[in-house]
Amino acid sequence: MRPEELKKYAAAVPRYTSYPTAPHFKPAIDAQTYAGWLRALKPGTEASLYVHIPFCKEMCWYCGCSTKVTRRHEPISRYLDALELEIETVAGHMTPDHSIRHLHWGGGSPSILDPDDTHRLASSIKSHFKLAPDAEFAVEMDPRGLDEANIAAFAAAGVNRVSIGVQDFEESVQKAINRMQSFELTASVVDTFRKHGVRSVNIDLVYGLPHQTRATVDNTIERVLALAPDRIALFGYAHLPSRIPHQRLIDTATLPDVKERFAQANRAANRLVSAGYVSIGLDHFARPTDPLANGPVARNFQGYTTDSADTLIGLGASSIGFLPQGYVQNTAPVADYERRVASGGLATARGHALSPDDAARKFVIERLMCDFHFPAEELRARFGDVSVPIIEEAQALVESDTDDLVEPLPSSDGFRITDKGKLFVRSICSVFDTYLGHGTAQHSSGV
Repeated sequence: MRPEELKKYAAAVPRYTSYPTAPHFKPAIDAQTYAGWLRALKPGTEASLYVHIPFCKEMCWYCGCSTKVTRRHEPISRYLDALELEIETVAGHMTPDHSIRHLHWGGGSPSILDPDDTHRLASSIKSHFKLAPDAEFAVEMDPRGLDEANIAAFAAAGVNRVSIGVQDFEESVQKAINRMQSFELTASVVDTFRKHGVRSVNIDLVYGLPHQTRATVDNTIERVLALAPDRIALFGYAHLPSRIPHQRLIDTATLPDVKERFAQANRAANRLVSAGYVSIGLDHFARPTDPLANGPVARNFQGYTTDSADTLIGLGASSIGFLPQGYVQNTAPVADYERRVASGGLATARGHALSPDDAARKFVIERLMCDFHFPAEELRARFGDVSVPIIEEAQALVESDTDDLVEPLPSSDGFRITDKGKLFVRSICSVFDTYLGHGTAQHSSGV
């Protein structure tokens, strides 16, 4: 990869976990709109649930999640009161014959919950929503501070997949991001979850961190492989200190440049594939026996998933949901979330109603992110005349490509992203993003 190509295609673009992306949501979509969308869901709808726990015991300086630090239990208990009311309200707007196929708790750190909290929240969800017998129940975990009682409570609640944050095991990197976490602690938590019957383990890694090098990435990958996780997510650090104040505690001079970021990502990916993992989309890797490696694959706010439901119910402060009509997002400040729920049961602050053009472009971008393929024939079959300008944009992209990032498919109007182009799939997707460049949204490097 030539340096000029890296510079050209590593522009700051969205991660495309949605289209349009969240910075373009508007307050015109409110609680009343959301309630109407929920009531309009077809009977028997298959849906997914995302629950946001916006608390951590300490702040990791690299983090871009919506969270706040607390060492007291009272704010957590008060938040769960509001969360239970929102759960009851949302379920009340839906028919009782829906089926939940995927349940995901994120944060923040759901591991901040004590065993009684975990039981309370899981019981509330199960009493209001019908979980499918084979539903995936995944929880994001910060292993620091987890004891066996916490782990046993998650297992008893029905958790069958855990995503454990690691980022990097190098001590100098951990100090620079305010997240000290030993390999021994991480291994102990993984072993304890497995002992309690939670067999599916994901590990989350980050490249592009301060003081990180290819050597530290190599060392971390070697240790992670010893844990034998089922899936590994390899995210690029997004340094946005003007938007995320605590990132200002990171010395910008210690961050790797674009060339080094690319080298770190490439080194890690090659190591994982050599170890037998299947590369999924932009930044996920899975064992060949894992369902994620056997498709079909979708993409949502939690990354790559086997979840094919077209309805995602977001619960908790800042959470985002998706329904056939469009996106909804709850207010992010915890106090405002609690106030809104107390006054009306819902906390919707903004969202976006999909136009036919939005829906078509959403379909294209998701397929590019997941399959590296522009599906012209299926696009035309699904969206009719709406697809015409999008297919023309695709043809123009193929004709103007001088760096071998895409190649036409001889049997259709579609194209395939080349192995070289896969590195810049986000930049390729941005060609079809009619919102990019409008507003004040900030995005991370495309590498």
